[in-house]
Formats: sequence, structure tokens, C-alpha cells
Amino acid sequence: MDFFPNPFRPGAGHLPPHLAGREDERRVFASLLDQAPILDNPILTGLRGVGKTVLLESFRPLTRERGWLWAGADLSEWAHCSEQRLAVRLCADLAVLAGDLDIGVASGGADSAEPGNFERLVALYERTPGLPVDKIKNVLTVAWSAIRAASDEVRGIVIAYDEAQNLANRPDRDRYPMSLLIDAFQSLQRQGLPLMLALSGLPTLFPSLVRARTSSERMFRVLSLERLNEQDSAEAIRRPLRDSPVGLTPETVAEIVRMSGGYPYFIQFICREVFDAFLQRRDSGRPPSVPAREIEQRLDDDFFSGRWARTTDRQRAMLWVIAHLDSRGSEFPVRAVVEQSRTMLERPFSASHTNQMLAALADRGLVFKNRHGRYSLAIPLFDRFIRRQPEPGRDDD
Repeated sequence: MDFFPNPFRPGAGHLPPHLAGREDERRVFASLLDQAPILDNPILTGLRGVGKTVLLESFRPLTRERGWLWAGADLSEWAHCSEQRLAVRLCADLAVLAGDLDIGVASGGADSAEPGNFERLVALYERTPGLPVDKIKNVLTVAWSAIRAASDEVRGIVIAYDEAQNLANRPDRDRYPMSLLIDAFQSLQRQGLPLMLALSGLPTLFPSLVRARTSSERMFRVLSLERLNEQDSAEAIRRPLRDSPVGLTPETVAEIVRMSGGYPYFIQFICREVFDAFLQRRDSGRPPSVPAREIEQRLDDDFFSGRWARTTDRQRAMLWVIAHLDSRGSEFPVRAVVEQSRTMLERPFSASHTNQMLAALADRGLVFKNRHGRYSLAIPLFDRFIRRQPEPGRDDD
């Protein structure tokens, strides 16, 4: 039998063999590229593992097909961002687009174009008078003018940033990169420049934007990504296996859908394990089956355990309570945690302590607070993992 490689790709941000269930979001983004002037900028939000990075990357070819340029970066390594660092990031992204253009002439600088566009854009930023927002606006305007002068077929530029929640303002450190970005793009879009901002991030992203500038509510089109439904989940499982030596029964597909919870990352992870297990069992003459417990253990080790290990005993007790709420992974109020802790713990949490603990868990990226003052677990299927752990205090006896 011919070799058939495992088609599933559970790596962070890796494009799956079949992108299922995101047709509506792709249609919305394509329609935004037809705006003149730009009034709405797309935002993708959702939990980790829901496919934000993959979907954002799938927008890139749509952009090219419609005559737009695309630039951007992954901000996942940015623990804290400053206005200066954001400016350098923008200059680097624009320099890639302007690789063959004479930025020096457009900005009044040297007459050499390449290499050196990045250095020229940074120098332009530094010598532009005014506030950082004035400097950023000038850099964007000059870069667009140079690109447009070189080709009148270019309709606009999309600047895309993944993990954009890391741009959030930090008043305690006198850093306001998110306000800077919003103000610059909003101003230039009002002037008619075809510069679109596409952001992707955790559910805290849009509330952060609104806190930075209340006008953000009118500037962005929010696309909230949820888990895939059963039909789309099944399609994401079956389509990559066409013409493969692995055939899955409807019962097996249903089991994978259940285990994954409909989250694209977990579908890829589980299917990769199932594919290899089926081939091994077939080669050894054993009937194929889903090694559910082994896959569960791999998920625990690879995805959940590291986060769990960085929590304190009391934080684990609170997470244990949250994982047993009737909401089961959905939104919950502080009151529900307080009441549930009274029935589950010898040392229940008060309302003030719960608020403090939830803030600490949010700083660790384990929960997030939405705009309505309710909380959710920030990691998909984390409640299932927690319920598989020993009850708090049990292993202390």
C-alpha cells in the first residue's frame, strides 16, 4: 500500500488540511475589502484553540485576490508593548511591502531604495514633529503614497496583528499602544486612505479596545469564533481522510467530535493520534479503535498540565469549584463561585476573595472577564481536565 502521510496538523497556527465551518467569516472579510472609504475593520476573537490564527491567515489570499497588500505579525511574544515598540513593528511590516519602492524620495530622504527601507521609515518616524500618533500617521501616509505611486492597481493595505490583546494599554506604566494604533488608523481612514486594520486575539481584545477608545465600537466588525458544530466538526475529520488507508465509522467520528468539543485545535490533535493508532493496529492485525484514555493523557501532558502546575493550591481549589458549576465552561458570575464553594470546600471563598482570586487567574491567562462583569475559563476543555484531577486536599491526607 502506498505511503499516506498523517494529514492532521495540531501545531499552533498551522493551516489544517481542510478549513471547516468558517465560510461566513470569510465572506464578511471579503465584503470589508470592498469598502470605500473604510468604516469597519475586522476583529477575530475567541478562546485558544478555536482557530483564530488559522482563519486570520486564510484571509491573506483573499486580500491578494482583490488587489490588496497584506502585512502583519504575531504578537504572542509581546508581554508588554510600548508606543515606540509598536512604531518599530509598523515600520518593519511596511518595509516588507515597500521592498522595491523609493521610500527615500517619497519621504525626502536618501535616493537609494533597497536595502534600507526599514531604516528610512524609522528615521522618518523619528524626525516627524509632533506626538507619536502624528509620527505613525506620517509613516503610514508616506508608505502608502510610495506604494500607490508604483502601482495604481493596488487597492489598499491590510495590517494584521495576531494575539493583539498584547497591545492593551498599561496606564500603570504610562504605555498606550492600543490608543495610538486606533487613533492613527481612524484618522487616516477618515481622510480616505485605504488602510485596514485586522486584529485577532482572546475575548479580552475588544473590551480593551473599547476602554482605550469608546469610538472603537463603531470602528470594528467583531467576528466571535465559537467551537464548530457537529456537522462542521465531522467535515473537518472526514475530508482530510479521503483516499487514505484510514476509514472512520460514524461512531468513531462522533467519538472524536465529543472528545474535541468542536475546537479545531483539538480535532487536529485527536485525529493525528487516531490516524497513527489506526495504522498501528491495522499493521498488527488488531481491530481499529480510538485510544481515548491515551489521547486524553497526551492532551493533559501537552496542553493543560503546564498551566495547572503554575497555580497555587487555593487557585486550584477555585478552579475546581468553577469546573463544577452548572455552566460547565460557559460564563459565570462571582456569586455562583461563592455559593458553589460553600457546598464543595471546607474553606469557602468570600465575594471579595473570589474577585481577588479571579483577577490573579486572569493575569495567568486562565480566566477572562467579559464586558458584562462575568467570567469564563480562557482555555477550552480546561474544565474537563480539572475534573480529572484529584479533589483539592484529597492527596494531602
